[in-house]
Amino acid sequence: MPQRQAIVTKRKMKPTAINKPTTIADSKGAASRSAVSPAHQSAMEAGTAQSRTLSEVLVIDFQRLLEACAPKAAKVSLVDPKLGVTTRMQHAAKNLMTAYGDTAGLQFCTHASDTMRGFAAYCLSNAPGLTLADQLEHIKPLANDPHFGVREWAWLALRPNLVARLAHAIELLTPWSLHESANIRRFASEALRPRGVWCAHIAELKANPGLGLPLIAPLRSDASRYVQDSVANWLNDASKDQPDWVQQLCASWLAESQTTQTAYLVKRALRSLR
Repeated sequence: MPQRQAIVTKRKMKPTAINKPTTIADSKGAASRSAVSPAHQSAMEAGTAQSRTLSEVLVIDFQRLLEACAPKAAKVSLVDPKLGVTTRMQHAAKNLMTAYGDTAGLQFCTHASDTMRGFAAYCLSNAPGLTLADQLEHIKPLANDPHFGVREWAWLALRPNLVARLAHAIELLTPWSLHESANIRRFASEALRPRGVWCAHIAELKANPGLGLPLIAPLRSDASRYVQDSVANWLNDASKDQPDWVQQLCASWLAESQTTQTAYLVKRALRSLR
């Protein structure tokens, strides 16, 4: 493969708008893959409609989506629909970078299709020449995306890089726990859950969850239920390996923060221990 130019230059690069992101339809969407209508599946694969549920994400043929929205990438190699969804996301992103270069993430991060924006997250996480701080800065708009799925792909894509430099990652993400956007605050918690969903566990945090306190402690009484649930799940993860630590922490939070938000969070965090 020929040498490609790194995504970061001396001047700050801005994403190239391909299509203005569409809004998600008001309807609830399909609750199962079999319930996804052929018309909506076709629209998602054409890049003209967004998914509304995980079931809808799972029926999308990524190869057809690339053919419609990034035809050069579709010609690189076939994305096997029989593979797991995260593997297919990685494969599609690799095709995009091969076809469009290391700036593919910036080129597609504002696409109308939520799945294309998810591919962009993986491109940004794998582009050479980026520091971890650079990667976080580039992926931040996707972490704050209006679509639930894009926000999940953002942390899933970057998580291996964060885990590889855990102490530095926690340092960089700590200010995100104080961000005005609940989506950004939630990313700070969700990205480094000890036993994250659809991803490898973090051995260091399973053994010593206290390392993650700079990220979750500022969120113990967060106003957003979206954030509360993430922190509760973080602690529930930790309780599988360090139950005493979680119980002691929750007791101290209840004593120090007598709010309905903290009470809800703690109850949910301790659900596996009751």
